[in-house]
Amino acid sequence: MSLELTSNPSPEDEIKVVDGIRSFNRLHMPSDVEPLCVFDRIENGEIIAGLAGKTYWNYLEVSFLWVAESHRHQGRASAMMKAAEEEALRRGCRNILLDTYSFQALDFYEKLVFSKFGTLSDFSGEQTRYFLHKELQPAAGELDSTLFSEDLVATRRRILRFDENENPVHPQ
Repeated sequence: MSLELTSNPSPEDEIKVVDGIRSFNRLHMPSDVEPLCVFDRIENGEIIAGLAGKTYWNYLEVSFLWVAESHRHQGRASAMMKAAEEEALRRGCRNILLDTYSFQALDFYEKLVFSKFGTLSDFSGEQTRYFLHKELQPAAGELDSTLFSEDLVATRRRILRFDENENPVHPQ
């Protein structure tokens, strides 16, 4: 065994490791990773806010969400999250995963109905990292049509005991 520890790896060496785990993952999961970014630009084209993430395996993973200081508290982050959620649903995602630090935006994400599922303390001696999840729900009228196929409706009636008019059948 010959271990090399470095803080300056060659790009080729780093790519070898990343490609190795991605090849292994493809044996077990679909290879459907796709970037998802939302940018907010002002008239001159300058980006004043942005969201960077990716969709894969029925998840949207938000890696970064940023709004320039002078443009905060104007609904930009909420609008970008909404746009990302809508696109994630369009891509077949059913969940969002992200993390934030105690000095960042935990309250913001909780207002968007994210739930904490993990915390790590003692970052830099005083900060906490929060891991958050949100289950995506299609808007009314945008439900997947497969949820209402004739076979599924018939099965629902039989199992849940509904009649042909969708009225519940109560045991006598």
